[in-house]
Amino acid sequence: MKYKMIVLDVDGTLLNNDRIITARMRATLIKVQQMGIRIVLASGRPTYGVLPLAKELELDKNDGYVLSYNGGQIINVQTGELLFEKRINPEMIPYLERKTKKAGFDIFTYHKDTVYTGNASNEYIIREAELNVMHIREVENFAEAMDFSPCKCMIVSDDEDALMELERHWKKRLAGELDVFRSEKYFLEVVPPFIDKANTLSVLLENLGIESENVIAVGDGVCDVTMIQLAGLGIAMGNAQESVKACADYVTTTNDEDGVAVAIEKIVISEIRPAEIPLDKLNESAKHALMGNLGIQYTYASEDRIEATMPVDERTRQPFGILHGGATLALAETVAGLGSLILCKPDEIMVGMQVSGNHLSSAHEGDTVRAVGTILHRGRSSHVWNIDVFTSTDKLVSSVRVVNSITKKR
Repeated sequence: MKYKMIVLDVDGTLLNNDRIITARMRATLIKVQQMGIRIVLASGRPTYGVLPLAKELELDKNDGYVLSYNGGQIINVQTGELLFEKRINPEMIPYLERKTKKAGFDIFTYHKDTVYTGNASNEYIIREAELNVMHIREVENFAEAMDFSPCKCMIVSDDEDALMELERHWKKRLAGELDVFRSEKYFLEVVPPFIDKANTLSVLLENLGIESENVIAVGDGVCDVTMIQLAGLGIAMGNAQESVKACADYVTTTNDEDGVAVAIEKIVISEIRPAEIPLDKLNESAKHALMGNLGIQYTYASEDRIEATMPVDERTRQPFGILHGGATLALAETVAGLGSLILCKPDEIMVGMQVSGNHLSSAHEGDTVRAVGTILHRGRSSHVWNIDVFTSTDKLVSSVRVVNSITKKR
């Protein structure tokens, strides 16, 4: 498998203009994680504002990462481990506050679930707090209220020309001590030196032993350019600025057209052969679902044959010690489900429609049954699978027919 990691910007890339993850986006990103590809959310947002999105995409079950503050932190979502962090020297905060007040601008920063600012009525600061579901704490003296070292500070103004002038001044004045850049026409970000998405992503890649050529990076903003250029495949969103598109290898559709999902389905999912799917990854990702609760484990997968095992124990037996017919049907549906997912085209989804089984003999507690699924019919709108379930001595226990409906993603 060529690609081992997909790095995604959040606002304007992962999220549509309603600031949500669509069903198609979620399904696509969960599917590639089940195929063994790590997902990294790389955002200018604080960690607190990115983690709920990461968990919605099940990065906490698939060894995913959050790269927040435009590179200020790296968090392993599954373990909560802080892999990297760089903060502003607190001695610089009084200077930033003084210069900001002199220019008539507002300043704010983040700490845990709170936005600290000297002006809680600023509409942009209110919007930023709402976006990240954070509280606002107004402080009279910004520098004195900082009993922590922030990962970044944000300067806010409606006067775009004056903000640009401050940016030019600080790039010279603070060189080597702090980096500054515009993330929005009304935001000037101040971060520790040498912090950007690409530099911090390089730290993560080195930590995981992944080469940049095995990475896909997707973004829409100027802050994403460095990681787009670093990646083996850099993708710009259809809604990106032309300068961002010019740096990319590929331009997908807009964030309101599921551009990330469109690109991944075309470039990644359609190119992965069934034999490349790591079954241990599939088994691990499903350990908290019904499949995992019943002890079901995939053991083989190809386009026309799927195999899995299931123990006969207290989870799957009837009170008097033999395999429960309902557990057998669940095993059969699990096998047929994976088979249809493999057969589906990138723009298709599978929905279970019908299951019927003939139970021919018994399996007893302590045994492990083996299910063998074979495709009987592969149509445009449905798949029909036959699943035979055997004991460890190859005695046929059940023969089950599963019909899956195949529809286009919306």
